[in-house]
Amino acid sequence: MGLKICVNFIQKNTGPYYARKLHSFSPKKQPPSPLRRRTALSLSLSLSLSHTHTQMEFVNPEGLRLDGRRPMEVSFFFSFVMRQLRAEIGVVSKADGSAVFEMGNTKVIAAVYGPREVQNRSQQSNDQALVRCEYSMANFSTGDRMRKPKGDRRSTEISMVIRQTMEACILTHLMPRSQIDIFVQVLQADGGTRSACINAATLALADAGIPMTDIVTSCSAGFLNGTPLLDLNYVEDSAGGPDVTVGILPKLDKVTLLQMDSKLQMETFETVMQLATEGCKAVASYIREVLLENTKQLESRRGV
Repeated sequence: MGLKICVNFIQKNTGPYYARKLHSFSPKKQPPSPLRRRTALSLSLSLSLSHTHTQMEFVNPEGLRLDGRRPMEVSFFFSFVMRQLRAEIGVVSKADGSAVFEMGNTKVIAAVYGPREVQNRSQQSNDQALVRCEYSMANFSTGDRMRKPKGDRRSTEISMVIRQTMEACILTHLMPRSQIDIFVQVLQADGGTRSACINAATLALADAGIPMTDIVTSCSAGFLNGTPLLDLNYVEDSAGGPDVTVGILPKLDKVTLLQMDSKLQMETFETVMQLATEGCKAVASYIREVLLENTKQLESRRGV
């Protein structure tokens, strides 16, 4: 009698599904929990999406990537290989130098302050300038809306990488007992944020008039499904394949940054690194055009 009343109550409030299931259970057993069913469905969906992701083709039979670019053809078709580049100088009026740099949908802003007096005298050097860098990502830069703590491990690592890369080109010995601060923030992330930050910092340093031996440019390349790919976007970068980030001094033909995730055979590594280096040279050519155009605008304003 009590079981029948319970079945009628469940059927009235939740539908016939649980009522039918309750008939098939003995009094000692409990009907399946909705939470358990939702968990199983979520797990099944996650496994399905994971399987779909592993089977994704990053280069279709026509030789085009997900965003329509070709995988290699570096020598003649940079516009098809690299994502669209865009830069603007002097975007922060209070900074000594600033720039916005975009690589496809990745957008970064950089601001430089200095050379100026060292704030912490214990860090002052009598023979060279102190270079500091702070990297951060805006909370709205990705689809994840979780608040990121300031000074997390990844931000600290990238800050150090950018600082060391910039120190390789700045003539710090010409500015002893001074300090140069570089602030970089990712406004929109779609892969290649590290390279975009370095390129933005280079433009900001040039805008601030910081003496450098050469500009530093950076680009990444990866190896997915047996194909070398230049300038990875977020989908390609998150696929878990090997990823090589390179930074160079183009005129001096020197490497200032080389980072690689995962492992590669030596022959494949040389191909991927060469591809990334060619990408760096393409970025360098674009940055020189931006600096030249900015110089022409300054001359026209001064009436030179």
